[in-house]
Amino acid sequence: MTFDVVCLRPEADFLRAGIAPPQALKIAYRAPDDAELKPLLAAARALVMPAIGPKLPGSLMQGSALKLIQVTGAGVDRLDEPALKRLGIPVANSPGGSNDAVAEYVLTAASMLLRRFAWSGEEVRVGRYKEFRAAMLAANLTGLHGMTVGIIGMGTIGLAVAKALRAYDCEILYSDPSPRDANAASHLGAKSVTLEELLARSDVVTIHVPLVPATQGMIGAPQLAKMKKDAILINAARGGIVAEAALAEALRSGRLGGAAVDVYSPEPPEASNPLLSLEGEAAHRLLLTPHIAGVTLQAQAALFREAWKNVERVLVQGLSPLNRVY
Repeated sequence: MTFDVVCLRPEADFLRAGIAPPQALKIAYRAPDDAELKPLLAAARALVMPAIGPKLPGSLMQGSALKLIQVTGAGVDRLDEPALKRLGIPVANSPGGSNDAVAEYVLTAASMLLRRFAWSGEEVRVGRYKEFRAAMLAANLTGLHGMTVGIIGMGTIGLAVAKALRAYDCEILYSDPSPRDANAASHLGAKSVTLEELLARSDVVTIHVPLVPATQGMIGAPQLAKMKKDAILINAARGGIVAEAALAEALRSGRLGGAAVDVYSPEPPEASNPLLSLEGEAAHRLLLTPHIAGVTLQAQAALFREAWKNVERVLVQGLSPLNRVY
């Protein structure tokens, strides 16, 4: 049987979010390691895939009739860009659907770390209520209000984070050589600065850039050393942008106030990942989450809806895809 679309996520994912895939299209739901994947793709006209998962070699699409690869998220780093460009297969993503969810994650993670909420829970459970409360009061912990926040990457998500921070009267700095909308950023009160100035001045630094050669390892030991001693680092972008060993050492030495890490290299993180071996106070100042910053029911529904609309646009209406990345 020939299918119009091969989808690398189960139909149940869409149905749980209240999104029904197009009935007019024949869809084959398969895992990325399915032995039938290559012959299915040879005849299919579109591939739908999540942004997160194992790399897909360009050879998988060699000789296919694909008119579109549609990612149900923003990141396209799973794909072999040079190969797909040579094959002439358009790739589109679904930007914007998870903006609010990621912004909510950034504000929540920053507050939890600045005010030691998760650490407090552990201390209360082991009977150190009085001691830890006294320590927190003595530390004069700050909240997010009025803090200086640096946003690395002023794309759609960076703009959403800046918008959310306005309610907290934060000073917003950003570093991005090609912001998506510099006027919108300026309207939100965000000021463009160099990466060095952003790192030196910010109380909270949050990363929202794609994983490309220019951003691989862009935050390592030299950059972490430029940050304030009590600053918070949040990475809800992609693993590989922050050097995990350098971050672990900054937390272990007390050089950094705290960090929230939602993404890893590789994913899932291996047992040897240095962030997983932190102990004591260093571990208390680290918030680990399993790549779910942009995952809420609302965000999933928006991403899935836009992805399938784009597939229909190309396969049913014969139009060019929206949100084409390359």
